[in-house]
Amino acid sequence: MSDERVFEGLAVSAGIAIGSAFVLDGARTQVAEIALDAAVVPDEITRFNGAVGKALRQLRRVKAKATTLPGAAAEEMNILLDAHMAMLSGSRLIRGVEKRIASDKINAEAALQREMDHLAQSFAAMADSYLASRVEDIREAGRRVLRNLHEGEAETLANLPEDSVLIAEDISPADTAQINPQMVQGLVAELGGRDGHSAIMARALDLPAVMGVTGLRHHCRAGDAVIVDGSEGKIVINPTAATLQKYRRARDRFKKDREALKSLRKLPAITSDGADITLMANLELPREVDRALEAGAQGVGLLRTEFLFMNRKTLPDEEEQFEAMRGIVQAMDGKPVTIRTLDLGGEKLSSAVDAGESANPALGLRAIRLCLRQPKLFETQLAAILRAAHFGPVRILVPMISSMEEIKQVRERLVAVHKRLQRRGDKIPDELPPLGVMIEVPGAALSADALAQVSDFFSIGSNDLTQYTLAIDRADEQVADLYNPLHPAVLRLIQFTTEAALRARIPISLCGEMAADPKLSALLIGLGIRELSMAPSRLPEVKRTIRGLSLLEATTYAGRVMSQSSEAVIREMINEAAQ
Repeated sequence: MSDERVFEGLAVSAGIAIGSAFVLDGARTQVAEIALDAAVVPDEITRFNGAVGKALRQLRRVKAKATTLPGAAAEEMNILLDAHMAMLSGSRLIRGVEKRIASDKINAEAALQREMDHLAQSFAAMADSYLASRVEDIREAGRRVLRNLHEGEAETLANLPEDSVLIAEDISPADTAQINPQMVQGLVAELGGRDGHSAIMARALDLPAVMGVTGLRHHCRAGDAVIVDGSEGKIVINPTAATLQKYRRARDRFKKDREALKSLRKLPAITSDGADITLMANLELPREVDRALEAGAQGVGLLRTEFLFMNRKTLPDEEEQFEAMRGIVQAMDGKPVTIRTLDLGGEKLSSAVDAGESANPALGLRAIRLCLRQPKLFETQLAAILRAAHFGPVRILVPMISSMEEIKQVRERLVAVHKRLQRRGDKIPDELPPLGVMIEVPGAALSADALAQVSDFFSIGSNDLTQYTLAIDRADEQVADLYNPLHPAVLRLIQFTTEAALRARIPISLCGEMAADPKLSALLIGLGIRELSMAPSRLPEVKRTIRGLSLLEATTYAGRVMSQSSEAVIREMINEAAQ
């Protein structure tokens, strides 16, 4: 009898992966014991309680998601999660850790590990078999808190076994930044949505991925054979020989289609009636430069700089940032590189940067708001960018701008840093690089006419623009079905922004996930956008679509789409046009 089991989730990165399960259980980090001064003990207890509070919020989120499981499975998961929540709510475990931090004057991680070991020994010695079996629940609850205490530290995901399929409750952007795509075949997470940052990272690494697969870790053991269908959103555990053969054929077909697209690498992205479209690459990590060039990218439309701040407790200095950016600029060999200033916040967190506590980080102190509050942090990055600009054409893109005053402040800081570097004798361009605004807040889109007067270019970030327009967390699989970049409100904000840029005669690009969807190419080009930026792996397919388009027809088609007020009708028009 076959042990094959099939699970369904959200398809977030296309392709077929076949490999062995590496189940992330949170026991990745060695716990070091650090002696504390008595003066910092209260702060350490506060840090521990913060990690516990975060663990409880995580468990409530998993519990809400578990309601989608069928019948008995939902009940079983709820019982398990309730037990874990009880262990983190004023329990003997929590009281014991707080007491150890205070009495032993040691860090929270070490105190938690000591208390977990002590309780595990106590429970294991009990005659009651049920109580003895609760040992693993104690360890699982404790490991969750440990993960939160260790957030941002380098772990071991860079050294996973060959042909691994990484299976986790949640995969953070910091986790995906460590993954070696030569060793990992695919990613699966119980939480997360199609347009969260971790999903974007998976697409950037060209790894098949499925997210929102509730309860998978309880049915999958390390070493199990796993198939990840990132195109259909399916996971197969311990597939039969017939299923394995079926998916191997599907994987071969997918790879052949990718190979066929490589023939377009040196061909221009030009419509059938002669309109040139510029196709650029979004880069998450420096190692993606080669992929961008292989795909025929005409430059970097979005270099995310957060990789410099992940998995560390100390800030990168100016020299480290400069060397990383210079390497990318030089590798692009004269092609333009658009560097986005630091966009930490929301789901992209770093223990190296103190952004304070926020009930809703996505709407709190993040991106340019954080940078303007921390001038040293911001000016260090601006200095590194200016120095890198000596080695090739660079544009500076500022995220989360919502007013003219903010971009004016940024320009003032940039001018000041430029003058300081000149006095210091650094090699930098005589003229400031173009300074652009990332349009991803509805307020910025609605004031695009004003922003165009103080900006050198626009770049529409359709992911966050959709999220903030519709008030939907794009990383939350519970509302993922409501996240829709084709909502009339989102499309009208894109249209309004594009028209404002065209009137002001400044360049405009779109660098969100919409740019990577070939079905949307005609609409975006018809609206007037002539530059699209996407993950390198998506570029050839978009180019193939563009080469089959007529600009005149695309403009007429976009007009018809924009006259609609129904999401369903717009979606139907998009699907019909793509056939």
